[in-house]
Amino acid sequence: MDITKALDISARGMDVQTTRLRVIAENLANQDTTGSDPRTQPYRRKTITFASEVDRALGVPLVKVKKIGVDNSDLPRRYDPSHPAADAQGYVSLPNVNPFVEMMDMRSAQRSYNANLSVMQVARGMLSRAIELLK
Repeated sequence: MDITKALDISARGMDVQTTRLRVIAENLANQDTTGSDPRTQPYRRKTITFASEVDRALGVPLVKVKKIGVDNSDLPRRYDPSHPAADAQGYVSLPNVNPFVEMMDMRSAQRSYNANLSVMQVARGMLSRAIELLK
């Protein structure tokens, strides 16, 4: 495989993991965002889906962000009749963000990013050694 192809594949992997980290950060930042009144929905966790595509110019499969969606799972509810978003029964709908799950996703994205970075560093080193041999 051409070294530039390895660099392109790793760069694309780093790009999608950066997007994944941005989505995770947004989820964590909004984990306490409720509605301002009973009719307003709280923040819903965002999800990210990847897809494989073939880069025709390189002739190799690459990963891409297919979709950034919304997690439509049930919203947890808490009894707090003094909250402005409480319904008639006194319950407030909370965001469906689980910080533990987000932290595990963040760790996974970080490791994937670092793995792609390592591949780029090795490929760059190989390229540098090849140039030195040509001198």
